[in-house]
Order: sequence, then C-alpha cells, then structure tokens
Amino acid sequence: MKTQPIDNKVFYRRLVDLALPIAFQSLMLAAVAAGDALMLGRIAQEEMTAVSLATQIQFVQNMFIAAVTAAGAILGAQYFGKGDRKTIQALFNLILRFSGLISLLFFAACEAIPETLMRIFTHDAPLLEIGSAYLRIAGWSYLLTGVSQCYLTMMKVTDHVPSSAWISAAAVVSNIGLNAVFIFGLLGAPRMNARGAALATTLARCVELALCLVISRRPGYIRPAWRELARGDRQLTRDFARQCLPLLGGSLFWGVGFTSYTAIIGHMGADGAAANSVAAVVRDLICCACNGIGSAAGIMVGNELGAGRLEMGKAYGIKLKNISWVIGFASTALVLALTPLVVRMVILTEEARGYLTGMMVIMAVYMIGRCVNTVTINGVLDGGGDTLFDLYSLAVCMWGIAIPLALLGAFVFHWPVLAVYACTCLDEVGKIPWVMLRFRKYKWVQDLTR
Repeated sequence: MKTQPIDNKVFYRRLVDLALPIAFQSLMLAAVAAGDALMLGRIAQEEMTAVSLATQIQFVQNMFIAAVTAAGAILGAQYFGKGDRKTIQALFNLILRFSGLISLLFFAACEAIPETLMRIFTHDAPLLEIGSAYLRIAGWSYLLTGVSQCYLTMMKVTDHVPSSAWISAAAVVSNIGLNAVFIFGLLGAPRMNARGAALATTLARCVELALCLVISRRPGYIRPAWRELARGDRQLTRDFARQCLPLLGGSLFWGVGFTSYTAIIGHMGADGAAANSVAAVVRDLICCACNGIGSAAGIMVGNELGAGRLEMGKAYGIKLKNISWVIGFASTALVLALTPLVVRMVILTEEARGYLTGMMVIMAVYMIGRCVNTVTINGVLDGGGDTLFDLYSLAVCMWGIAIPLALLGAFVFHWPVLAVYACTCLDEVGKIPWVMLRFRKYKWVQDLTR
C-alpha cells in the first residue's frame, strides 16, 4: 500500500478545527485542578495535598469512562465518515448504559466508604479527615460525569467539537468561580476550604450536564433514543466490546499505575506528596496540546478509514506521528521555562520546594515520551482499531519496570524522593522505540465499519 499525497491546506485546517477546541477543553478541565491547587495552596499545604489525593478516585473512575467513550469515539468516527447516523445513535445508547453504571458504582463507594478509599493513598490522620469530607460531597459529581462525557464524545465525532469545548469551558468557569466563593467564603457564603472545592465541582457538573441536554436538542445533533436505551444491537455490542475491552485493560493499567505512583510518593512524606501534587497540575496543563492533537488524530484517521480511503488514512497517521515529536520537544522547553515561576507560586516548605524543582526537571524529559505516545497510540493506532498494543506496552513498561522500581526504591532501598519520582517517569520514555516499531507495521490501517 503506497502512501497517498496529502493536501496540506486541507490537512492542517482539519487538524486545527479539531485539535484547538479539544485542547482548549482539556486546558479548561486541567484549570480546575490548577484552581483547586492554587486556592487551597493559599490556605494550607494539608488542604491542597488532601484534595489532590482524594481526586485520584475520580481519576480511576475516569479510566473506566475513558475506555467506554474512547471505544465509542473509534467506532463513531468511522461510522460518521461512512455517513451512518442511525448506527451512531445506537452507539450513543450503548455507551450511556455502561458509563451510567460505572458512575453509579463510584458514587456509592464515595458515599459509603470514603475513609477506606483515602487510606489507599495516605495514613496521615489530617489528610484522611480532609479527603474523606471532600469525597462525600464530590461523589455526587461523579454520578453526573459519566452521562455528560457520553454527550461530549458524540459531539466531538459528529463535527460539533466547538460545542463540546464551550460546554466544558462553561462548566470550568463555573467551577473556578464557585471554588473561590466556597473555599474562601466570598459573597456571604460559608468558608468551607476543601469541602467548598467539592461543592463547586458538583455544581459545575450540574451546569455541564444541563448544557449537554439543551444543546443536543438542536437540529443536526445526535441524541440518544431514550425509549430504546435498554435495547442493544448484538453485532454492534460485539464490535464495541472488541474495541472497549483492550482499551479498558489499557486504561486500568495506566490509571491504577498512575494512581500507584501518587500513592507511593504520598507514603514517602507530606513534603514529597505536596510537591508531586503541584507537579501533576503543571503536567496536566502542558499536556493539553498533545491531548488535543491525539484526539484529533483519532477522529481524522478514523474518518478516512471508515470512508474506505485507507491510503489517505495511512498518510494522515504518518504526518500526525511526526507532529507529535515537535509537540514533545516544545513541551520539554515549556516545562523548563516555567519551573522558576511554578516553584514561587505556591506556599510550600523549603524541602517540598526543593522536591518540586527536581520533579519539574525530570518531568521535562518525560514530556517527550508522553506527547509522542499520546498522539501515536491513543490517536493514530486507536483510530484504526489497533487497541491491544497500548495494553501490551503498559504491562511491560509500566507494570513490569516502572512500578516495581518505584516500589523497591521507596520501601526496600529507601531511595530519595526524586529518584523514586524518576522511576515513575520511566514508562513513557522507555516505550518510544517499541511504539515506533508497532506504528510502522501499519496494522492500524483498517476499516472497522459494517
């Protein structure tokens, strides 16, 4: 199969139209965590650290929901390229059923056993108390998340990306504004500290879901058929499961592994946990560009492959992979440039400040692997249905190398905090050669539609 020449004007216009709103949406979501960290960091280090640890529960929930919505996006992008709106609506119903069940389970756990959940990440009594109070309120927002994410996913794959971005932006602006009101006790509201951040998040999710329901009523938008919500198309469900199960395995491997990193650093002391909390916020903000391009890559490649234009889909994938390297090195430079500013922005002990400086330098190298792998694996490969590779790579690089090294370093050899943090960054950088080899086999160049 030869690579077809690309019309660069068409390619870049399409990439910008998709990637910019998605990157903006990712930035808005990351801004919530940044707002929480900055506002709570102005009150006390313990408040900021406890909320950072508590939100790892939602992070794990998002791994389940991400697998469901990503499988829906893979099939949805290809069926949209084919012009089959009826199948996309059936797919919408399918992902709503799964996401709704996941959200209900996490909500129940946050309300029934918040202390048990917090003990996964820390044994520090003040952190346990603050984090448990946060989860009891924030758990209600987890109940709404699964439904709204299904709506936003369907908007992205059906050429309504700007709408999904503006909905997320409205929710984030609401969240940050309400954060200020309830955390600091502005406008006559009680000063609630960490519990205020949880209440703000829950109210913002209500805003997000309400906007999804209202905007999806417009002509041209795909909406779920509520009367048929309990019914399922067996063949579509099998196709969905074929994509979703590897994605779910990969999401859980990555999500639980990433949460393990937080737990390992958290058990090495409050200063290390605080520095890691701030570094994680910076990482998520800077990753917005590669997240946007990765999501756009999956849609662009999926549209071409679903329409039967396999050669063009392959050419798009190659170009997007090359772009990921540029984004990776640019992100490295940005992390290094921002390090002095970030270290001065939050109130930390001198030891935590030193940890944060070192973590930022280590993260700068990590960003190259993160950007390349996000675009290539989660964008191009997944867009063509090659979803098993992510699972294999995580099993080897994260669970076979990075996590065992971090555990041994923290609890057996008692390495310094920064050495253990470096171990948690090994997986993304270490799997780059393997990712490039997989990409060049072109197993992802396939039409998944029926």
